[in-house]
Amino acid sequence: MKKIIVGILLLMTLLLAACTSESGKGKQPGDAPESNDAGESDSSSGEETEEDTYANVFPFTGEPTNDPVDHRALAVMVNNHSKARPQTGLSQADIVYELLAEGEITRFLAVFHSTIPDEIGPVRSARPYYFNLAKAHEAIYTYHGAADFIDEQIRNDGHDYLNGATYDNDGRLFKRDNTKKAPHNSYLLTQGVTPVADRKGYESSINIEPFTFINEKAVLNSGGKEVSDLKIVYSERFDTTVSYEYEPKESEYIRYSDGKQTLERDDDTPVQLANVLIIETSHQVIDSAGRRDIDLTSGGKGYLLQAGKLREITWKNESGRIIPYTGDEKAGMLPGRTWVNVIPFSPGLEQSVSYRETGE
Repeated sequence: MKKIIVGILLLMTLLLAACTSESGKGKQPGDAPESNDAGESDSSSGEETEEDTYANVFPFTGEPTNDPVDHRALAVMVNNHSKARPQTGLSQADIVYELLAEGEITRFLAVFHSTIPDEIGPVRSARPYYFNLAKAHEAIYTYHGAADFIDEQIRNDGHDYLNGATYDNDGRLFKRDNTKKAPHNSYLLTQGVTPVADRKGYESSINIEPFTFINEKAVLNSGGKEVSDLKIVYSERFDTTVSYEYEPKESEYIRYSDGKQTLERDDDTPVQLANVLIIETSHQVIDSAGRRDIDLTSGGKGYLLQAGKLREITWKNESGRIIPYTGDEKAGMLPGRTWVNVIPFSPGLEQSVSYRETGE
């Protein structure tokens, strides 16, 4: 009889345990979680986690950081002759301005602030429209050589500058690469910038006015055309072209010069861009050497590539910077790196720029 009672009690205990284990199953989303011994909610509570917060935002890329952002920018004249390619440092530039110099070859003003590589180049000579852009970004203008009247203008206009002709191949601020021929072989060594700038009495920190930034959703809701790639012809005679292809997975554009992808010389890192701004404006040849005067003040028409879309914009000069507008409002930049192409008003956007809409 005792054995029967023990058996019945054991069976009841097993049934009760089974019911208890089943009570935790089949919970619906939103059911209150049980508390653990420490009195904290279970990780499956459904509560939203707080987003990361940052102390600062880089003014030219719009990207958040906990690092200080009041250091000086560098604006470097980078050679784009075919013999200068592939260049060094361009993938780390916050903004690159591409304009015609002499002849039908473009030259870059690369602005570095969020990231400053150890080496940049090849570095090339100065032009007024480039150093005015540098000043608008509170940057130390860095170049290698210039005509005497341009050097004088840089000094008289109060620009902070570093001229590679003064420090040519000193091994501290500039070096020559013997695998290339001059003038395509002078490189800036950025570790030498601060000591030289300090000796020249330049400010080491400065508050930089940030650009206006927007998010991708705003771009996608702003109209425009879905465009997969775009091509700019700077010269039909010499087949001088710049092309961009959109990479949807990265939400960025990759760049090509004369059909070859723009890569870093040392490790083939590609230039990847969140924004591509193309503007048209007046160009005039002003001397027998072929130097140009390029109007970066009057404003005009342009295209803005962002997140796979092309928008027609107008541009204005504001405190020396080129700012895109849609109607009466600033178009805004996506966080990330930017490339600005300036093309002659004649032949202009309609003849110099072609693009392919997505799906064609």
